[in-house]
Amino acid sequence: MAKTKIQYGCSSCGNIFAKWHGKCPSCGEMNSINELNKRDAELLEQEQSVKKGHVLQTTTLDLNKPLDVKRIDAGIAEVNRVLGGGFPYGAVILIGGEPGIGKSTLLAQCCGAIGRKNDVLYVTAEESVHQVQERFQRLECVTGKVHLASSTDCDEIANSIISKKYKIAVVDSIQLVSLSSVDGLPGSVSQVRSCTAALVEAAKQSGTALVLVGHVTKDGQLAGPRMLEHLVDTVINFEGDRYQELRTLRAVKNRFGSTNELGLFIMGSKGLEAVEDPSGLFIKDRDATIPGSCIVPALEGNRCVLVEIQALVNTTDYPQPVRRVSGLDNNRVQMIIAVLSRRLHYKLGNCDIFVNVTGGARVLEPSVDLGIALAIASAYTDTVIPPDVAAIGEIGLGGELRPATRYDARSFEARRMGFKKLIGPGKGSGRGRIVVSNLADAINEIFK
Repeated sequence: MAKTKIQYGCSSCGNIFAKWHGKCPSCGEMNSINELNKRDAELLEQEQSVKKGHVLQTTTLDLNKPLDVKRIDAGIAEVNRVLGGGFPYGAVILIGGEPGIGKSTLLAQCCGAIGRKNDVLYVTAEESVHQVQERFQRLECVTGKVHLASSTDCDEIANSIISKKYKIAVVDSIQLVSLSSVDGLPGSVSQVRSCTAALVEAAKQSGTALVLVGHVTKDGQLAGPRMLEHLVDTVINFEGDRYQELRTLRAVKNRFGSTNELGLFIMGSKGLEAVEDPSGLFIKDRDATIPGSCIVPALEGNRCVLVEIQALVNTTDYPQPVRRVSGLDNNRVQMIIAVLSRRLHYKLGNCDIFVNVTGGARVLEPSVDLGIALAIASAYTDTVIPPDVAAIGEIGLGGELRPATRYDARSFEARRMGFKKLIGPGKGSGRGRIVVSNLADAINEIFK
């Protein structure tokens, strides 16, 4: 008898191996390697086999004939912004986020808006139809063209999509859907991969826009094999702190649009509300008379937002000072503290330092370095930064400043919000422009 070939697969990343490993060589997860069943081995062999005698069907490029992507209006401006104008016909969108962050609420509002004109299919694999109906009623999204169903059978869902009765379909969530022809529990590598492939094929054949809700791990990554993100057209992250009202929508992959857009929402009693003026939201409660506060025009995608960076510096008697950072890159803040200590001789070695971005915002671009440094210097010297000053610029290890990109957009937003002076490096000029080349000059200019 021929010896059966045994193969092993990682439940975290989905990679295939010839032998078992305690630690996955690809993703590093422990105890995630499992033996593949016969069905998985057959699928792998089919994928690796070459069909002889078949020739590719090709098409030529016609530059004079633009290819317009037909879309469905999501009914929410911030969602349209992130997607590039709405849900494309036949596209598959994967949205992930932490439990309780508001994914189902966002999709319910989108379905309610789309359902005013088009038929919508909403399939829940986690809740009953009655629970979903209560959510739609609470959000005032009830419409006769939204069709609800509770099922975990992938075949039923795929057949409903292929029927072409619906313009858009929502499956909440993909980790609980299963195929009877595939071995394994719902959420396993084989089930997630096979179910996603079946639903993607159904969406492509029918031209139905498909939205899949995905679970996330404790690290914030989408659960399941990495192949899940490759199978879909768009991957969207819905982020935020459940204890705060701000929510952000980001596209990390988008075959039909840009990944540089950001959607902002406020979670209220009536669901998610779009933020029309983000700058006003983040700085509306600012007290400009307190030391350690600096305004920075930061770029979030293609949108410029004014955020307030706060710092608190306090002398401590403990041998190990405390350093806490919220909403910023911790490594960059530590670097700025070192530059202030070494280049400007600030005695920060025996000080507790806390740096925070107000309003729950998260800013990671290096161009906010100057604002962080000015906030720490203001808190250390107990000197107030003038209330009409905003700062922008990247700091090098030598204390030199490097200019930020898209200065015009940052300057326009700062002036719109009433800030008359913008300090930073570069060749720009104009009313209120303060050009400095290093950190020492910037601090002397602000606190003179």
